[in-house]
Amino acid sequence: MDTTDGLALIADIGGTNARFALCDPTAAVPALLESQSLRNAGFASLQHAAEHYLAAVGARPRRAAIALACPVGGDEIRLTNRAWSFNRHELRASLGLDELRLINDFGAIAQAVPALAADERVALYGRDHDITRGPVSVIGPGTGFGVGLLVGSAARGWDVVETEGGHVGFAPLGDEERALADWAVARHGRVSWERLLSGSGLSAIDAVLRARDGVQDAGLRDPADVVAAALDGHDVVARRALARFCAILGSVAGDVALVHGARTVVVAGGIVPRFLPFLRASGFRERFLAKGRFAAYLEPVSVQVVTHPNPGLLGAAVALRDGAVAA
Repeated sequence: MDTTDGLALIADIGGTNARFALCDPTAAVPALLESQSLRNAGFASLQHAAEHYLAAVGARPRRAAIALACPVGGDEIRLTNRAWSFNRHELRASLGLDELRLINDFGAIAQAVPALAADERVALYGRDHDITRGPVSVIGPGTGFGVGLLVGSAARGWDVVETEGGHVGFAPLGDEERALADWAVARHGRVSWERLLSGSGLSAIDAVLRARDGVQDAGLRDPADVVAAALDGHDVVARRALARFCAILGSVAGDVALVHGARTVVVAGGIVPRFLPFLRASGFRERFLAKGRFAAYLEPVSVQVVTHPNPGLLGAAVALRDGAVAA
């Protein structure tokens, strides 16, 4: 394909994976074309990953929207959980673009929420499962922990508030969570939500619990292995680790709902869809509501999980379509 095709590049760049696709930015319902996921570890920079993708699909787009797991307010961009940095103007020139729009990754996912089909999200709790008006809190664990806010309505239009809420300080409940907080503080100086509600956070929870049980050489296991062991049912510590992860996620989701005054909380990210039945049966709901006098306030809040495989790409396409982000 050539530049006359009118297709745009969209990307969702996290700490572990770089996801790319093409889209028609004029389409009412953006379709993701030629989507690919690349492991960041195989590339020296975002530019190199993007060039690899564009060469593979034979495309030379003139417009692009890229969602990034970091703040995107300045000209110099540095990913939070990957040693990639770039200048937005230099990247635009290097990729031969006339227009480059940058958006925070959870800002992109928030953009995607109103565009999700009914079968691309799963309702867990609450009363109203239609997303027709905000506030809508968008949270999720992956390589890091993202938080975004969607305000407005389907009738009046939506606005996205990008945040770095994943770096809010963690408030432990009980001895086990205090041990997790101590572990994180000893290694990082402080403990944020992201230190526990992420892939590496699940690995840390598992390691701390195994050490507390007297397991020798309680090193970090891959988070996918922890989830698999927990779901298999024979690894008691892995099940405890995943249950603790779900409980902390419930507490944080409830806190975010209180801060945002949310009607709906949408959980996204690459981790949670892997264990939805486990989450539903976990202490998530109890901890979500455990806000003292405000338990009744949170009772009707709808909690949903995104099952769309690439909501960040969809959100980048929506942002490009709507011109929602300054170039």
